[in-house]
Amino acid sequence: MTDHTAAKPSRRTLLKATTACSLLAMTGIAGFMTPSLSFAAAMTRAQRDAMTPDDIIQSFKQGNARFRAGKMLRHDYLAQKQASQAGQYPGAVILSCIDSRAPAEILLDAGIGETFNCRVAGNIPSADILGSMEFACALAGAKVVLVMGHSSCGAVRGAIDNAELGNLTGLLNMIKPAIARTEYEGERSGKNYGFVDAVAKTNVIMTLEDIRKKSPVLKALEDEGKIKLVGSMYHLVGGKVEFFS
Repeated sequence: MTDHTAAKPSRRTLLKATTACSLLAMTGIAGFMTPSLSFAAAMTRAQRDAMTPDDIIQSFKQGNARFRAGKMLRHDYLAQKQASQAGQYPGAVILSCIDSRAPAEILLDAGIGETFNCRVAGNIPSADILGSMEFACALAGAKVVLVMGHSSCGAVRGAIDNAELGNLTGLLNMIKPAIARTEYEGERSGKNYGFVDAVAKTNVIMTLEDIRKKSPVLKALEDEGKIKLVGSMYHLVGGKVEFFS
């Protein structure tokens, strides 16, 4: 099956491509694009500000399509690091789990300087994370708040099974409301990964609700249309990031 989403470049990709073409022209290199072209430039303020929240979300969808197809951009991370030394203009802040198999930047094929990233087991919005998100959006100009859960989440499974371990116990307790709210016909235990995944998605939805409830700053920005809050689930099998509101 052909993935038409992957074939259409995002505005972010086109902006990078334009920058890359300019650099190629200046150095006398042949002016044609190839999938293996290395994008050295970091996101600029003008590029970020020219994008709408929907543009940024679409660019993530297309980046994930490239990831799944094994056709990721050749990021020159050293050059991106150097280009972003004087300032950073990420388009989004991402709250995701600490799971080693779910690094958001890689799954969305994003480069240095493109996303703020918060990671905590179970992608739970603590006060510190809410403050970080407020900085990212209200002060630094990010336009998207993306909450990313994932399949086979150990934190969600631990909450279902009432695991207890030091400070982890309190964190897992914050996931438990999602268990009660999840409608599921079948075995409601951590052994059933269908149920675990259903709770993980509910947890993302409730996290978005918590962000709106506990952060008047972000809620106001969303109401004004300046930012968008969106949820997602990363599927370990297949690698797709499923987006939802």
